[in-house]
Parts: sequence; structure tokens; C-alpha cells
Amino acid sequence: MADEPAFRMSGSGNYSYSKNSGYQRNIIEAAKELISKAISEKLETSNFASSSSNSSKTFRIADLGCSEGPNTFLAVQNIVDAVELKFKHHGLVGSQLPDFQVFFSDISSNDFNKLFISLPPERKYYATGVPGSFHGRLFPGASLHFVHSSYSVQILSRAPKEVEDKNSLAWNKGRIHYGNASNETFKAYEAQFLKDMESFLNARAHEVVHGGLVALLLPGCPNETPHSELFFNKATELIGTCLMDMAKKGIISEEKVDSFNIPTFNPSMQQLEAVVKRNGCFSIEMVDAIPQKKPQPKALSSTMRSGMEGMTKKHFGDEFDLDMLFDLLSKKFEESFSNFDPEKAVTQFVLLKRKDRN
Repeated sequence: MADEPAFRMSGSGNYSYSKNSGYQRNIIEAAKELISKAISEKLETSNFASSSSNSSKTFRIADLGCSEGPNTFLAVQNIVDAVELKFKHHGLVGSQLPDFQVFFSDISSNDFNKLFISLPPERKYYATGVPGSFHGRLFPGASLHFVHSSYSVQILSRAPKEVEDKNSLAWNKGRIHYGNASNETFKAYEAQFLKDMESFLNARAHEVVHGGLVALLLPGCPNETPHSELFFNKATELIGTCLMDMAKKGIISEEKVDSFNIPTFNPSMQQLEAVVKRNGCFSIEMVDAIPQKKPQPKALSSTMRSGMEGMTKKHFGDEFDLDMLFDLLSKKFEESFSNFDPEKAVTQFVLLKRKDRN
């Protein structure tokens, strides 16, 4: 198993992920038609139509980075409905239709109890939990037909070591991300993403059947857009400025801020295409961009808190004033959102297909 990242959706109470994930839910809803199109046009059903064995009549779906719900249930239902419709269009009815088994996967510290308690009672699938990092193997060989991951694969296995090294040109002093940092810092983040994405693809190459699909939704950087101008990077960097404001007031030390780096990277399509091509196990079948609506400052601040609460407390201590940090962030969002550019705040939809293993 790969090491588990510190970054997880772990907010509590009013700042839990389940209460503050409307932003991600909107993306899943916006991607519904793309998922349906992908399954209708790209999914291979010949193995199911021609087989009489019960073991081959189970269609297996994995949602990687499922968190605690409820968004994962919406994504999975969209997939199940589209696959069922595809089979019916091919003449399969009744007992000829496959059973559906869904694997909800996230790191082991995820709140799986909360996830399972809130499972939809009328679901059309058998539910299973799979703990572990998607940067490594999670499933037996050639066992999955469809893999889905929304707003997860941009999370790195760790922040690059170089950005935390005072003797490195990539040392990220006074900042917590790469958006407006030095070129050396950006290159360190990029290298970590490419390494992690290669590990992700290698693992899925073992687990996905020939002709199986992998659908990825992730915040991305439009080609030719500087990473410093990307909305998601600017939002993350504003957290860094809030932390520095707190350091200047003596609430926390600057040294603590210097050693705090957010382990996310929002790639361009060119970067994604390059790593998929280098891996060689998948073909890129579909690419699309989902535009973002202008987010509400308080809602986005709460969403970011639900994802960063755990790692922030771990780094700065349990007594750290999260309310102060994210109140500051909300105010900075209000000041900066007047110049919101939807073309620099897109979500990338990428559909991959497992190539013939021969």
C-alpha cells in the first residue's frame, strides 16, 4: 500500500464535508451528461452479452476518494443508471442484466461508518468499503469495469520534499503552495504530481479490465493559462496570506508557515496527456471542460475548511484558531472575487480506456 496523505475531507460539526460539499456536488451534477455519453459511446458490453457464467455478470464500479458522502452516492447512481441503460439498449433484460457491485474507497482514516449509515436504502448495487491510498494498488487484477474519481487525483501523496528544505532552491518560504511561488517550487510540485499520477495509472492498469473506463473530474489549468492566474491556486494562496497575517500578529510563528505546504496540484490538459501517454496503458477517449459559476465567499471558505481542518490542526496544533483563519479567508475572498474569471476556474473531465494488455 502507498503511504496515505495527510490531506482528507475531515471537517467536523458545521464544517463537515457532508455539510460543505455543495461545490463538488455541482460538479458531479454538471458531469452527469458526460458520464452518460462516455458509457453510451465507449463502454464495451460484449463480454456480458456473450457470457453465461454468473461470475462475469457482476459489473464492478469503484469510486476513489469517496469521502463520507453524500456526493459519492450521486456519482455512483449516475454511473449505474447509464450502464443499465446501455445494457438494455443492447437487448439485455431481466436476469440477463448484471449485478452491480460498488467499491467506495478512501484513505483508512475516512469516516466509513458515516458513509455506510447514509447509504441510499433503495440502491441498485451491493456496497463495499475499500480503505487505502489510490496512489497504490487497491483491487485484484482485472476486477474493475468502471473507475470514477471526482476532485481527488489532484491531491498529492505528499508535499514535495524540496519545498520544505531550507537548503533547496525550491524552499517555499512564506508561502503554502506553488501558484505564485518560484519556478523551482512549481517544478517540484509538478514533478511530485507526475510521479503520483504515474503511480495512480500503474495501479489502475492492473485493476481495470481490458476496455474498462476511468473517469476523472479534477480542477485543472486551461492550456496557456499561467498557474499563478488559476482560480484554485489563487484561492489556496490566499490561505497562505491569512496565515502570514496571523504570524505577523504573533499568533503563530513564521517558521510554522514556512514548513506548511498544501499537497495539491491542478494540472493542465497537456500535463495530463503527457503522463497518460508515457504510461502507455490507457487511451484518452474524451476530454471536456466544465465551467465554474462564481462561488460564494463564505461557502467556499467553509468548503476549504472541511478539507483542510485536519492537516491544519496537525501542523499548527489542536489549539490553533481555525475560526480566525477561515473568517480571514472569507473576507479575502469577498475582496478578490470581484475579478472572478470563469475561464480560469474550470473542472476537467477526462475519460480513459484500458488498452489491450497484449
